[in-house]
Amino acid sequence: MREAISDHILTAAGALFYREGIRAVGIDRIIEEANVAKATLYRHFPSKDHLVAAYLQARHERVIHSLQKVLEAGIAPKEQVKLIFEQLHEKADSPDFRGCAFALAVAEHGESERVVVVARAHKAMVREVFATILARAGSAVEIAAAHLSLLYEGALATVAVGRDPKAVLIARDCALSVFDTAATINQRN
Repeated sequence: MREAISDHILTAAGALFYREGIRAVGIDRIIEEANVAKATLYRHFPSKDHLVAAYLQARHERVIHSLQKVLEAGIAPKEQVKLIFEQLHEKADSPDFRGCAFALAVAEHGESERVVVVARAHKAMVREVFATILARAGSAVEIAAAHLSLLYEGALATVAVGRDPKAVLIARDCALSVFDTAATINQRN
């Protein structure tokens, strides 16, 4: 089955945005890469801002789908936390990895309400995934979920700057310690 034109444009634009940066990639470059007419692009995306928001929304859906698969895996909550960080390590160990697409987009295009809304919703959803895992384990959810999501975000940022994917494994170990501490606190209460 052929890919829908809007999906084709998003795929081309998304690869360019992530690899080269949102500001560095103009509409003409996207048109060339996607091999579509300017009118076709604008029929599907009325502005670059709409295209950037759609790219982030598509990326959000992929990341959350991946995290949901971890939630659905028949493994213990602590193993779910471990798996999330190990999957992040796999991504971070790629030469194409530039860090968090949402943080990069806000840094470059933060004046766009569309971009900021999608990025904030994504970050909230990642935190909610950790809260769900902790709740399943019967742990103190709110603060521990904040700690886990900060470790996840910090790992993304550290790898983007330091180019050492081992930072994700260090974050994983810290996350497992947070998980154990939350479980211990819960047992005392």
